[in-house]
Amino acid sequence: MDAKNRFETKTTFAFSRMEWLAFLIVSLVLAFRHLSEISWGVFVALFAVIDVIGYIPGAIAHRCSPDKRIARGYYVAYNVMHSLVTAGVIAGAWTLFAGPEWALLALPIHLLGDRALFGNSFKPFGVAFEPEIHPAYRLFEQQYRTAAAAEARRQEEGAHAVRA
Repeated sequence: MDAKNRFETKTTFAFSRMEWLAFLIVSLVLAFRHLSEISWGVFVALFAVIDVIGYIPGAIAHRCSPDKRIARGYYVAYNVMHSLVTAGVIAGAWTLFAGPEWALLALPIHLLGDRALFGNSFKPFGVAFEPEIHPAYRLFEQQYRTAAAAEARRQEEGAHAVRA
């Protein structure tokens, strides 16, 4: 939400996802407009490499771990491979060495799809690799909702006092 309150409400998270969705749609429109110009082998490889390196190893480790705790390296791999900066570096290097091509749209389509459709972004070390609500966050949400409701009541009471 801001630099001092780094969390999102359901509403602000939905707005963030809508923004990602808008950019996903732009990427998909570009891909559909240039279907015949896309090198599909390159597209599939670029789309897949993000999860082959960044997600699948951590997901396997998570599922195989009795306590669901895994090494931080899996989180780092996920975050690096799911970064728009990394995608930009890959696209820039590809363009520099092989030339521009529409198959590079696989990178934003994958990353924006993860964010817009699944709500996935970077994974902090302190949460499970696979999505589940952290107990501390559940408590925070309850406390936040209670405080927000109390503030709304206080403002409503103040508005009634002004009208009277």
